[in-house]
Amino acid sequence: MAEELDIKELDQVVVRFSGDSGDGMQLAGNIFSTVSATVGNSISTFPDYPADIRAPQGSLTGVSGFQVHIGAGQVYTPGDQCDVLVAMNAAALKTQLKYAKSDATIIIDTDSFKKSDLDKAQFQTEDYLGEMNVDPDRVIQCPVTTIVKDTLADTGMDNKAMLKCRNMFALGLVCWLFDRDLNLVANFLREKFAKKPAIAEANIKVIQAGYDYGHNTHSSATNVRRIESKVKTPGRYMDITGNKATAYGFIAAAEKAGLKLFLGSYPITPATDVLHELSKHKSLGVTTVQCEDEIAGCASSVGAAFAGALAVTSTSGPGICLKSEAMNLAVIMELPLVVLDVQRGGPATGLPTKSEQTDLLQCLYGRNGESPLPVIAATSPTDCFYAAFDAAKIALEHMTPVVLLTDAYIANGSGAFKLPDLAQMDAINPPYVPEEMKGTWTPYMRAENGTRYWAVPGRQGFEHILGGLEKDDKTGAISTAPENHDLMTRKRQQKIDNIQVPDLEVLGDKDDAELLIVGFGSTYGHLHAAMDEMRAQGKKVALAQFRYISPLPKNTAEVLKKYPKVVVAEQNMGQLAGYLRMKVDNFVPAQFNQVKGQPFVVNELVETFSALLK
Repeated sequence: MAEELDIKELDQVVVRFSGDSGDGMQLAGNIFSTVSATVGNSISTFPDYPADIRAPQGSLTGVSGFQVHIGAGQVYTPGDQCDVLVAMNAAALKTQLKYAKSDATIIIDTDSFKKSDLDKAQFQTEDYLGEMNVDPDRVIQCPVTTIVKDTLADTGMDNKAMLKCRNMFALGLVCWLFDRDLNLVANFLREKFAKKPAIAEANIKVIQAGYDYGHNTHSSATNVRRIESKVKTPGRYMDITGNKATAYGFIAAAEKAGLKLFLGSYPITPATDVLHELSKHKSLGVTTVQCEDEIAGCASSVGAAFAGALAVTSTSGPGICLKSEAMNLAVIMELPLVVLDVQRGGPATGLPTKSEQTDLLQCLYGRNGESPLPVIAATSPTDCFYAAFDAAKIALEHMTPVVLLTDAYIANGSGAFKLPDLAQMDAINPPYVPEEMKGTWTPYMRAENGTRYWAVPGRQGFEHILGGLEKDDKTGAISTAPENHDLMTRKRQQKIDNIQVPDLEVLGDKDDAELLIVGFGSTYGHLHAAMDEMRAQGKKVALAQFRYISPLPKNTAEVLKKYPKVVVAEQNMGQLAGYLRMKVDNFVPAQFNQVKGQPFVVNELVETFSALLK
């Protein structure tokens, strides 16, 4: 047994599963991360897969990866490079070795490294390890396909079905390497395949075979490691993706506000999972409508907002372009609507399965006329829950559309999520028009904070119409008067400016930093890790990560002007930096910009930021 070996205690480790798009690497990675979260490890994951519906088997463009970083304490990123690389075929080794450390353990299926496989992967010789300068002593060369077929020989499964279980053998071997309890894995599979118990048991059998291979051959005995949990906050945890957390955040907000939840959406990568998840929860008062196009998705949600629901529409960057007119309708009608933008690589179809932060200015200003609305950016997969809740709270309490920015990195990635107590979360109080205003109320009467009162259709004495034409401030009738339009424009802006958001928090050496790192949204983990590494080197560094972008926190100018050097790091060509220069007088930061469709690399950040201090 693993307990009889000299097991190394580690604080953290990074594992990357890679193989053909049909090899089930995402499932293997998800199971390993779920089991790790279950035992209390902190986790951060990064699914990395191609946009091809099904690339040719064994081709370089068809490789799918899943990287998971597990730690005894808090981990902020999926890791720059992995300690263990699973390469299920020659193409996976060829394309994924660059993500492995020089001393990483590599697991390969030797049955998938035949001459034909090497040719597809464009190897020049049959000495593929030598060609890639890989030390054979750190490679676990295992005939995975052969062993899986032998293991399942008595199950009656056909060859194609058996091959689908190869990923479970690799998972079993990785579970051996990290002393994972296979009972947890078995429970996961029996639940996932509850309607297909034979499939679950076949996969469990193969996982055991992979685990036993590591134990019996002792080929990996020197690499057995354990990551003990150091979770500081007790509670119930689950491994959750950003998209699922977003869906749950909307459900929680609707429950807290006492409203039905409506999602009008059109499928688009990487936002579709939110539609899929919410469609499962009709019992919680959720209505989902898969519309014929992006415009209809947003317009149906505007209608649901008018009718008195918590209205949401979800999309990615190209969909925001199409929704912009309907978003503007919600702006001028002053209706509560949450627009979820799961950003991806662009422009146009761009990189649909990759991640960027390139929609910021589009969401701030990409509509005709003066059309101000709040913009919030989630900072991690688990923060997506709270960001969705906050976006809904702002929309409902201030009668405005709100844009919630996530992106493919945190939407598809996952983290260990402590299940919240809904009773402890903030109340949500929409500004319903008071009954005593019956008979005198008109549609654009406002509360003290400038928010328009909400009259849900069906209340006798509060009948009204709204529309896209400018309305008179006093009567609510259509008006083209110049002074009235100027007044209404300013009132809509002032309403957004009046929204109270938390102050911008500064982490690290907040009192005496020589360099302030600034970012927004999903880059939080990488920037935090870079700051931690630089502080460990004795440098004075701080971090300010924007979650609320419109309106900006009241202390924004004070923070940005406090430090001698500031660098704004973002996955675009400088959109946040330009926005902050516009909002803060005499603010001229350094910039770090990448548009690669991949997360930042912490070592690159440290090198660049350190150079700024010299």
